[in-house]
Amino acid sequence: MWFHVDGAFGALAKLVPAYADALLAIERADSVAFDLHKWLSMPYEVGCVLIRDADLHRGTFAMTPTYLSRHERGLAGGPDSLSNYGIELSRGFKALKVWMSFKAFGLDHLGAVIGQNIEQAQYLVQRIDNEAELELLAPAPMNIVCYRFNPRDGRDMDSLNALNKEILMQLHEQGIATPSYTLLNGNYAIRVAHVNHRTRLGDLDMLVNETMRIGRELVG
Repeated sequence: MWFHVDGAFGALAKLVPAYADALLAIERADSVAFDLHKWLSMPYEVGCVLIRDADLHRGTFAMTPTYLSRHERGLAGGPDSLSNYGIELSRGFKALKVWMSFKAFGLDHLGAVIGQNIEQAQYLVQRIDNEAELELLAPAPMNIVCYRFNPRDGRDMDSLNALNKEILMQLHEQGIATPSYTLLNGNYAIRVAHVNHRTRLGDLDMLVNETMRIGRELVG
């Protein structure tokens, strides 16, 4: 059996000391994939796959037709070709922007920005908990916060779902914020994923205030 972890953006929380232990099980994986253009704010697109067994990795993709065969000298005598480690024989130099970002900012700084996003998510949770008309729909252990506007007037699920969908549409169309959405146990949730290094607490205050303003206007 092959144990693969789709780290997407969450795996990068390993750069935050306070969360490293919570993600310790990742180190048991046979392979881990994650996207550096997500939580490390690098130019789109650049993903990474780490594979524990280098021999299995190479054996899966390497091809040896005569035109790709190695020689003891010349260009074909250089380092092992990257084409032996993936499906592409030709590829862009995606690693350059990763290397430059690491050199310019350093892992400590990049980890601090991720930690800042997690703290901002917890701040948003507190703001939601402090407002009677807002309802947290799921725990927020890291950077994703799911909530809804709930006027507590006896509406059923379908009515609340329609109300919160309209709130989300107006948040987008009025240029206020661009959260996404999801369904949790059938409930329509406004989904805020904190991955932007430019986000400030004032932005979250505005989101909370505008969610309630729009919700109140729709309820009448």
